[in-house]
Amino acid sequence: MILRMRFWGYLLAMGAVGFFGYRAYDYFFDKSVPNLTLRGIESGSFYAADLECEVASSKKGNLSLWLDDKTLVSEFRIPSGVQGHSFTIPTKTLSNGKHSLKAHFSDNTFHQNVVQVERDFYVDNIPLKAAFVKTDEDSKVFQGRTLHVQMQVNKEIESAHLSVLSEKYECFPESKNSSVYEAYIPVACEENPNEYLLSVDVTDKVGNTIHLDDTFQVVSFPFKKSTLHVSSEKVAEEKELGKASKSFEELMTKCADASPKEKLWKGSFCPPIEVERVSTEYGTVRTTQHKGMYAHKAIDVINAPKSVVWAPQNGKIVSKDRFVDTGNTVIIDHGLGVITMLCHLDSFADIEEGQMIHKGNPVGTIGKTGYASGYHLHWEMRVNNTHVDPMQWTKPIF
Repeated sequence: MILRMRFWGYLLAMGAVGFFGYRAYDYFFDKSVPNLTLRGIESGSFYAADLECEVASSKKGNLSLWLDDKTLVSEFRIPSGVQGHSFTIPTKTLSNGKHSLKAHFSDNTFHQNVVQVERDFYVDNIPLKAAFVKTDEDSKVFQGRTLHVQMQVNKEIESAHLSVLSEKYECFPESKNSSVYEAYIPVACEENPNEYLLSVDVTDKVGNTIHLDDTFQVVSFPFKKSTLHVSSEKVAEEKELGKASKSFEELMTKCADASPKEKLWKGSFCPPIEVERVSTEYGTVRTTQHKGMYAHKAIDVINAPKSVVWAPQNGKIVSKDRFVDTGNTVIIDHGLGVITMLCHLDSFADIEEGQMIHKGNPVGTIGKTGYASGYHLHWEMRVNNTHVDPMQWTKPIF
């Protein structure tokens, strides 16, 4: 019996020595950095009302917190594990704008291993307001033209989406840091003349939303009629030299989908040549031997054969290629789904796909490649892959 008690006593003593030895070793030699977790707040995020936060550490130790360099908590002891120290930031007592929260933690070892976490965040307790910016002219749009919608907000927002004509469009700032947001709505030539509803849903950085409704009218346009004759020999020749119309439309779909979500241009567009005359107006109902009757959704403009053609606005050259119908073609992406096509070129300028081009820079010369009966420039424009009248975009008031 006595031997058994001595044996157990020995084991307990050895265990105590081992335990306290481990604790001593851990205290003096542990140099590992604690894992500090700050929950409830993320860098770069916006917040309103009371902000509930928590700090937790993988080790025991002391925590200090500063908000905008002012002490919130000083040397507060927290345990290790998931449960940490909870605290509230009443954002309504703070100014709207940028703030900084800093957490400093040191563990209970001899070396007092330290970790620090900092979060820059934004307070937004401003009520969200928005209103349309419009004139009487903004309430009407002809078939085949572009509806330009603008609205003004009272602060930075997360998003604005416009619903109209069974489509949804994202709104973007008119310029960098502008409080005016806008969208360009293409109205197809085939759109029925009528009054239509448009609505905008605006969401700010903290999730508040506002809904705006308005109406506009699509007005019938008296499109002209014309005929065009292109010889069968010319058609056969172009089929040998150019890519099929199907590949052109597939390319245009890809270009529209990949268009940058930003405005690459500034100000109004300009005609891509010195226009001596317009041979075919936008939307003209054309009849040809090979294509039958169809709407010519571009403008044909005339100047001297092989005279220079230039970019009507800043943008990115997304294609320089030859197609059966459009011949030698340059496609320029201006951002926000706004794309220009300059077709039937005789030759290309010294340009490459992927390069940025500025308004007025040469892209080629006037020609008659593709489905064309004579020298001219086929000037086409699309918004979200819907054809629109490019001449409208040259107006300073647009």
